[in-house]
Amino acid sequence: MKRFAVVVAGGKGLRMNNLIPKQFLCLNGTPILMRTINRFKSFDPSIEVIVVLPEEQIGYWNELCEKHNFRTPHTIAKGGTARFFSVGNGLELVEGDSVVAIHDGVRPFVNDNVLKSAYETAEAKGSAIPVVPLVDSIRFVDSDGNSRTEDRSSFRLVQTPQVFRTDMIQASFKKALEADASTIDSYTDDASVFEFAGNRIELVDGDYDNIKITSPKDLEAASVIATRFGFTNE
Repeated sequence: MKRFAVVVAGGKGLRMNNLIPKQFLCLNGTPILMRTINRFKSFDPSIEVIVVLPEEQIGYWNELCEKHNFRTPHTIAKGGTARFFSVGNGLELVEGDSVVAIHDGVRPFVNDNVLKSAYETAEAKGSAIPVVPLVDSIRFVDSDGNSRTEDRSSFRLVQTPQVFRTDMIQASFKKALEADASTIDSYTDDASVFEFAGNRIELVDGDYDNIKITSPKDLEAASVIATRFGFTNE
């Protein structure tokens, strides 16, 4: 089946304490978003990449592409008022008998093993969500501030890319929107939309290096991981 990737890049850099949106910050000389796009094309050059950006950031992105001589093929989709609508706008450009990965633009370290497993599982079973086990102890806290310990072995941390059969995820977004548009913010990820529509979620092994870069400390960690990925200064 044909493969697509919808890369969602709508950050504003608030947690980075930086006027430059986090997806445009450089990691070893290259903007993070470019690193992320290249990860997909390096894994499979045939993947069609769709980048979802806020309309007001598209011009700046084009300037960055010129500055860094970034020629990796990709299509731009305009972002929406919330992540749900941004993903939906990206999905509108996905067509045919295909599988589509929905990925955070600030996760440049997804490796080939995760991508291979996710695409192949989604093609066979309809969905593939990469997860990793928790390593810290966890506690549940109720509305009154009371807490209790929980068995961490029953929980997983969810990552992206979340990969789906295109027809199934497009139908899921349509169903969620038609059900009650006021509940859009309750969908914390694309898997929750897919699950709301009555579909089964399939889990695959993620990777601890596949971090989401949203804070200065994440950026520090990313500089270490970048060495392992061979992200040299460019």
